[in-house]
Amino acid sequence: MREVDEAVRSDELSGAMRKWGLPVGLALALGLASFGGYLWWDGNREQALQQQSEQLVQAMDQLEAGNLDQADQQLALIDGDTSPAAKASANMLRAAIALQQGRTADAVAFYEQVVANDRAPQPMRDASLLRLVAANYDNMDPQAVIDRLAPLAQADSAWFGSAGELVAHAYLDQGKLEQAGPLLVSIAQDDSVPETLRARTRQLAGFHGFDAIEDVNSMMEDLQADGAAGAVAQ
Repeated sequence: MREVDEAVRSDELSGAMRKWGLPVGLALALGLASFGGYLWWDGNREQALQQQSEQLVQAMDQLEAGNLDQADQQLALIDGDTSPAAKASANMLRAAIALQQGRTADAVAFYEQVVANDRAPQPMRDASLLRLVAANYDNMDPQAVIDRLAPLAQADSAWFGSAGELVAHAYLDQGKLEQAGPLLVSIAQDDSVPETLRARTRQLAGFHGFDAIEDVNSMMEDLQADGAAGAVAQ
């Protein structure tokens, strides 16, 4: 009975191997090939990322040395297919170089590339949009400034102060004091906005007849404290 049982099991195993051996072997081979391909791709990708990091560091070194043209050439080599964030950083740096060299149109084009790249990190796209508008404000229609910066000129936005200030200026250029004034007041009264920006918007709001001062005594104390700190620093 044992011999018969072993023979039956052997036949069942042989039958299973004949029926499933080839598909299982192919699946295993494909799995191993896919895993090997992934390791190869990942290795190449890591190597490319490391190379791009080195290129960014070298470009930064050139910038610190004042070699703007060499830095720009180094940044142009960075490929966005491997790392959209690295390419966005490169384009933002190239835009800064172009602005320093008086090439506003080129700077705007580099910023536009970052803004249009939906694979780039959103904070970098937002920062590029803000810098694009700031650099090209004089060449833009006020309504275009308002439309493009509207999402960033909201109280819950991290860019509220800077974007809101530009939008307020665009409203003023349109003669729309009823929109510009409250926006300037909101910026001036927002504690999360840098004090220098709050002071600018507070003065501009006051110039146009909008009171942005919540507590006069507190503001005077802050101004006196800033003055004392400046005197100590000198």
